[in-house]
Amino acid sequence: MLDLVGEPLTVLLIGAAGGLALGLAARLGRLCTLGMIEDVHYGQDYGRMWMWVTALGTAMLVNFAAEALGFVDLSATLYLGHRYSLLGAIVGGLLFGYGMAQAGNCGYGVLARLGGGDIRALMIAIVMGVTASAAIFGVLGSLRPALFPLEAAVGTPAGFAHQIESLTGLSHTAVGLAVGALALVLSIRFQTPGKRALRVFWGCVAGAAVSSGFIGTWHVATNGFEAWPVSSHSFTAPIGETIHYAMFSSGLAPKFGMGSVLGVVAGSMIGSFLQDGFRWEACDDPRELRRQMGGAVAMGLGAVLAAGCSVGQGMTALSLLSLTAPVVAASIWVGAWLGLRHLIGRLEAV
Repeated sequence: MLDLVGEPLTVLLIGAAGGLALGLAARLGRLCTLGMIEDVHYGQDYGRMWMWVTALGTAMLVNFAAEALGFVDLSATLYLGHRYSLLGAIVGGLLFGYGMAQAGNCGYGVLARLGGGDIRALMIAIVMGVTASAAIFGVLGSLRPALFPLEAAVGTPAGFAHQIESLTGLSHTAVGLAVGALALVLSIRFQTPGKRALRVFWGCVAGAAVSSGFIGTWHVATNGFEAWPVSSHSFTAPIGETIHYAMFSSGLAPKFGMGSVLGVVAGSMIGSFLQDGFRWEACDDPRELRRQMGGAVAMGLGAVLAAGCSVGQGMTALSLLSLTAPVVAASIWVGAWLGLRHLIGRLEAV
């Protein structure tokens, strides 16, 4: 493929293929971060939480097995190659989670809604993407480096499996495979019986999509002539990159994240036609739109401070057993819970 279409387009297509699978999982499997948290706290339903664990277990198994077979070097990924600020992970995670509750979805969910015809999701995506870009490259670009500096991981990669290997001598591959297998077995065992097959299937699809990003970008990075980051799916900064590319494409090269964004929208659109039909939706309440825009700003800033969103840290980085991923994931959950309580309390007071 590299010889046929070139490196930039190959990277874009790898991202689009994985994004397409994630879009279908969101629409047909109802894989959703905020929906999962709502189900647990307000519906006492743990099915979507176990589906998320299925995705994590699958991604871990594929990631570490692929590394053992020589298809990828996980230490070359951004999440294991850098040490992130613990305080930034907490603050950013809380901010992202709260914003996610106010906006009604994370970046991944917003793209899935957009694929189904929700114009509100388009506005949220634009505001979130522009905010993230401003916090990385624009007027707020000096905020994260000044408050929450990023350092290269010297010596041992910044992952639990690699840390265990350095302390005990036990292979990090064995640790990763064991944790992944345990997560997968538990998620299947405790999944809701009536929906077990559906949720396990789409969880496995989502996990494989995450792994395909690492394996695909590693292939291009090692067989091409340009320097490409070894990465996988995340849905905040890439939305900003997609907007930027749409405006200035003549001077830019396609990236993995752009393909991922477009793939999720396309997959969700296909899923909407297969499921309940594509239909346009808009916001008819200015107060609701104002709340969602505020949530989008919070998500954009939070994701930059935490170096990832609910998928970027809560699935992609966590599938590598990154040191900061559990902290970010837990902070996002707490922030979303606080945001839902605030939102529901405010609605009850009306």
